[in-house]
Amino acid sequence: MAAQGGASALLVFPLAPFTLGQSPAMALAHFKRIADATDLPLIVFQYPLATGQGYPKDTLLKLCEEVPTIRAIKDWIGNVPHHEWHIRTLQNLPRPVNVLTTHSSWLLSSLVLGPNGLLSGSGSVIADLQAQMFRAVQKNDMAEAKRLNDRIEPTAQVFYADPFVDMHNRMKEALVLLGKLPRAVVRPPLVKLERAEITRIRVALVEAGLLGKDAGRDAA
Repeated sequence: MAAQGGASALLVFPLAPFTLGQSPAMALAHFKRIADATDLPLIVFQYPLATGQGYPKDTLLKLCEEVPTIRAIKDWIGNVPHHEWHIRTLQNLPRPVNVLTTHSSWLLSSLVLGPNGLLSGSGSVIADLQAQMFRAVQKNDMAEAKRLNDRIEPTAQVFYADPFVDMHNRMKEALVLLGKLPRAVVRPPLVKLERAEITRIRVALVEAGLLGKDAGRDAA
């Protein structure tokens, strides 16, 4: 269905009820079953190991070696040395697997380590800034990368504040403020953000240079 709808790849989440990372056989069977059903490239969503949903190094390597359609990982490992191991190891396999960082709260630091791309939730709001920073790092233009990071920082602070589970609610409200969504819809048990938090999001967008100082006041 995804292929028929025009998808160019599938992002495969871990199965929340099962800690597949703790069972290499289950993880491999899961991905092989998906690979057998589609020719679309697969992206492995790599969660932090502490969640029980992440794939240990040996398991991840086995997946990459035995499932040829795995072309990338969405890297949310949350550990700098482990993140660097992903970049150095997976991108240099005989059949390279790209690392797409989703460490959006410390994106510049992550990009400097050399991932081949990024796949970020906050890209729904700030894709242009993220793409510009990625290109600046690729060109080794660190002055420009730092300038862009300073623009991104207010949004990172507000999107990824506690409670962390509200991050996508905040991004939806940002898109409403930017005129890109008609309204921010959330499904239970998530709840609508309070007016004060929406105001903080508006302020962050202004500080990032994405919104005029007087824009979005009615929405907030």
